[in-house]
Amino acid sequence: MGGCFSVSLPCDQVVSQFSQLLCVRGSYIHNLSENLASLEKAMRMLKAQQYDVIRRLEREEFTGRQQRLSQVQVWLTSVLLIQNQFDDLLPSKEVELQRLCLCGFCSKDLKLSYRYGKRVNMMLREVESLRSQGFFDVVAEATPFAEVDEIPFQPTIVGQEIMLEKAWNCLMEDGSGILGLYGMGGVGKTTLLTKINNKFSKIGDRFDVVIWVVVSRSSTDRKIQRDIAEKVGLGGMEWGERNDNQTAVDIHNVLRRRKFVLLLDDIWEKVNLKAVGVPYPSKDNGCKVAFTTRSRDVCGRMGVDDPMEVSCLQPEESWDLFQMIVGKNTLGSHPDIPGLARKVARKCRGLPLALNVIGEAMACKRTVHEWSHAIDVLTSSATDFSGMEDEILHVLKYSYDNLNGELMKSCFLYCSLFPEDYLIDKEGLVDYWICEGFINEKEGRERTLNQGYEIIGTLVRACLLMEEERNKSNVKMHDVVREMALWISSDLGKQRRNVLCELVLGYVKYHKSRIGTL
Repeated sequence: MGGCFSVSLPCDQVVSQFSQLLCVRGSYIHNLSENLASLEKAMRMLKAQQYDVIRRLEREEFTGRQQRLSQVQVWLTSVLLIQNQFDDLLPSKEVELQRLCLCGFCSKDLKLSYRYGKRVNMMLREVESLRSQGFFDVVAEATPFAEVDEIPFQPTIVGQEIMLEKAWNCLMEDGSGILGLYGMGGVGKTTLLTKINNKFSKIGDRFDVVIWVVVSRSSTDRKIQRDIAEKVGLGGMEWGERNDNQTAVDIHNVLRRRKFVLLLDDIWEKVNLKAVGVPYPSKDNGCKVAFTTRSRDVCGRMGVDDPMEVSCLQPEESWDLFQMIVGKNTLGSHPDIPGLARKVARKCRGLPLALNVIGEAMACKRTVHEWSHAIDVLTSSATDFSGMEDEILHVLKYSYDNLNGELMKSCFLYCSLFPEDYLIDKEGLVDYWICEGFINEKEGRERTLNQGYEIIGTLVRACLLMEEERNKSNVKMHDVVREMALWISSDLGKQRRNVLCELVLGYVKYHKSRIGTL
């Protein structure tokens, strides 16, 4: 016979282990009612513990300078998971209890009762374990957000050094809370505000946070709130579901604890700081707000009675900028090109946007013929010049679009009938508007003049007309703005003949009226 292998165990040991196994497994059934009651109680305690931790987190994170610890987040996730499992388990409670018999020591279906009882027992242990792990001395840690997000800008902008210094000093004065920068489109307001933003990164910890928000014409308070919230650490799905008033309270509670700078670029109407949730800047809190706009009226509505105008560049500053953009190689490619280039630069009338666009278009032109042709085009039909419509006129048109009503727009477009650089007498301009039927003179001469002067003032404050510094009785239109007005009058360049006819008729009317006043 072959060999055999045998194992002998004492009978008492086998019986003992088997009885223990039966006892443990049996307890899943006969202790089911007690375990369910313990589980429900433990879950109530765990939920209360979870609520306390979440409340602590809300207080810590609400400042925007604290972030929950990873171990706390893991614990909260585990609690949420066990809650879902408990919710799945509980509905079958009554069915399982009714299945028990013999005073709970047996079941009508041992297999099902055993499985359910085991789930209850295991879940009870897990809940007790989570409860023991849920006591935290610290739930969040400091996570400072970036104080200043530096914004890149073209280093070739010249002529703004004095303006930058003036704006910076004005903003940083102890008694100054709000700075308004206004000027026509493309004059460099955003560039100036960008330089101010970047300058804050070089002054250390004087401010807790610098917030940059691009507003634009279509912005809402909600969009501004969202941009501010992202910067100061607010956010998430729950925050996004709050209404505007609740959001304003959240933002206010964060910013009132901070010494902040808020930079609003390109605003077209008053931004209600209170509605957004921004504490009003004052000498006491040391906070600052600066904004850019094309309208001096907006400055007034923002509470800035002495805004800073961002003006076009002076002739030499314009030439310096134009040279930088065109480049030395192009300017040096022929002895006559620098002289022609100066003529092209003068066509831009100191507007940085035009200098940039036209300069980039001419940077690769290295023949006298090309430069001479550029002067001809800019003189006769500037809209045909490369980039003029898409990159310049469309940008400037926003100011026209923002005018209130067709009367204001018609009066503005009428001003383009005057020749380039023409000094327009204000009272004479009102008379022309009356002749055209824009303004009704039936209500009396004085009232009609007042209405006309109000329209002129609105156009000046919108930076669509320029008021003479020496002679306040005259206004004129920037050459590039005039090109924009003519372009609009021609249905954005589609009806040029109509504009030429209107110009001729306008000049005839203009000269006849001038003769009549002699």
